[in-house]
Amino acid sequence: MKEPLKLFLIAGEPSGDFHGAKLIRALKSTNPFTSFMGHGGPLMEKAGMKIIEPVQSLSVMGFKEVLVHLPRIWKIMNKTVSLVEKIKPDRIILIDYPGFNLRFAKKISTLKIPISYFILPQAWAWKSKRVEIVKKYFEQSFSIFPFEYTWYNSKGVNTKYFGHPFMDIDHLDENRNQFFKRHNLNQKYKLLALLPGSRQQEINKHWKIYIETIALIKQNYPNLQVIVAKSDNTTFPIIDKSFKIEKNAKKAIIASDIAIVASGTATLECAVEGTPLVVCYKVSWFTWFLAKYLVNVKYSSIVNLIANKEVVPEFLQSEMRPEKIKTKLLELLDDESSFRNQMLDDFIKIKGKLGTPGVYLRVASEILKATRK
Repeated sequence: MKEPLKLFLIAGEPSGDFHGAKLIRALKSTNPFTSFMGHGGPLMEKAGMKIIEPVQSLSVMGFKEVLVHLPRIWKIMNKTVSLVEKIKPDRIILIDYPGFNLRFAKKISTLKIPISYFILPQAWAWKSKRVEIVKKYFEQSFSIFPFEYTWYNSKGVNTKYFGHPFMDIDHLDENRNQFFKRHNLNQKYKLLALLPGSRQQEINKHWKIYIETIALIKQNYPNLQVIVAKSDNTTFPIIDKSFKIEKNAKKAIIASDIAIVASGTATLECAVEGTPLVVCYKVSWFTWFLAKYLVNVKYSSIVNLIANKEVVPEFLQSEMRPEKIKTKLLELLDDESSFRNQMLDDFIKIKGKLGTPGVYLRVASEILKATRK
């Protein structure tokens, strides 16, 4: 009897866990005779992967923060290299998380195991030399942004672009009316989605400013309702009793009139779903100081990068002040404001650049085609 195809995956962040789970399901539907093992989170485990290292052990962000956790991360790295050497998977699939994954690819290069990279490092933004590592150690790679695909190919990397994963349609199990009813919300009043990030360190740094901003908006909209998207394994320092909690960020985004979002993939999800937003983000001053000199892009949010202009306001570091954020949010709450309507028009153009549904299946098919057994 033929042995199942053995795939080893590594996702080091909650967003990677999300994409990894989708990719696993697409791989299984294309070739059910496949086994999965690696580092990931609850979504990848639910999709059928045996978890070796949970995503919480790997998810660290910021220069200073990474330095603090470096000994633990190196220990996981060495353990992973030994494991891969022992089990000899047919292919390794690395998902985002470049700080770990690029070093891992170099360390196992002598094993001659083919490696695929799904969601490439943002080398166009900073650390452009990473493109040489991708070129040397990866058999195949997949970009998820049109401008990124062009950039990598211009550097000699034969990457592929099948569209952005957010174009794959999730069939939600409830509509907006049902969502409001489940959370005991009133459809007569505006709903603000708060997406504070998937890492505890992000929440700790941002939370007080979010709460103060919402309090200011309520001076103009006393009946404003708030839904907070909560990731697993995160807690909130203090929360207003009127705030509702939702674990499915996409449902919160679709149901809401506006959103406050920590910079990340959630900004693009808001654009795809047509929910106006502002971006708010802070890092340690050490990280910010280094980023000012190392980062080569004009914008923080992927929405603005795709549009190549400021579509959504970005309140970063010292600019992340409740009064400033409130001013823009009040404009977005006004259905007649030109600012809101221009943003919605730009969202349509951005969505048009992201391809068509079926992204995970197309990526899975390409991976399996290259993994013959």
